[in-house]
Amino acid sequence: MLKHFVGELLGTFILVFLGCGVVGYTVLINQLSLIQIAGVWGIAVFIAILVSRNFSNAHLNPAVSLGFYFNKNIGLKTFGIYLVGQLLGAFIAAFAVFMIFENQILLAEGGNFSINTAMIFGEYYPNPENASLNELRTSTAFLFEFGGTFLLMFAILVINHNERLHYLIKAAAIGITLSILIYVIAPYTQAGFNPARDFAPRLFSYFNGYENIAFSGPSLGFITVYILGPIVGASSATLLFKLSLDNRRSKEKLSFRNSTK
Repeated sequence: MLKHFVGELLGTFILVFLGCGVVGYTVLINQLSLIQIAGVWGIAVFIAILVSRNFSNAHLNPAVSLGFYFNKNIGLKTFGIYLVGQLLGAFIAAFAVFMIFENQILLAEGGNFSINTAMIFGEYYPNPENASLNELRTSTAFLFEFGGTFLLMFAILVINHNERLHYLIKAAAIGITLSILIYVIAPYTQAGFNPARDFAPRLFSYFNGYENIAFSGPSLGFITVYILGPIVGASSATLLFKLSLDNRRSKEKLSFRNSTK
């Protein structure tokens, strides 16, 4: 069980460190394009999967772990260990990102922390960098995070179910899927899809100067949009995949029985 904890901690640290790091870089130093940011997130998940796969199943995301729990791929105890590793890994990554950009943050904010740099850690809707979008309803933001996580989780299940694929191809396919989803959804909600990636860095920022800004936003959006949205999305994808798989197996059994008559 210790190796599962280590695997999820390391993998989630790499994912959040590289992902939040590129957001920090584009906010504070040099404006990168959305496709570049999405590409870094995709590369981050690819590297994180490769690093953690020898220790755990490289979930790196509580919503994904919960989906696999509902699918009976892991037990409740394993889920708890994965969850703690993911949250701790994301929290340490936020600390590392803050240490790297601390001077730039202080210079940019002038001592008064705001959402402009808080978005490096937690996520907000509408995306503060999207000047063309002034308002986004919580229900709409929830649907974006729900839909993005649903598609990501369904892709993960389909990719992992194909035993003929090499693990490098699987990791790359998941990374590419994440990059595409971020490119499409990030202009609206920053494309979280991961409760650990959002909550742990957000919590870190709360204790490091951002205070109420860290959890600001309408309708407790940090819970409804960035925690419940991914959880419901991943769980729904797991249910749909299981139903489709069971239906396929039932058809194969029926076809076999008819062929043997």
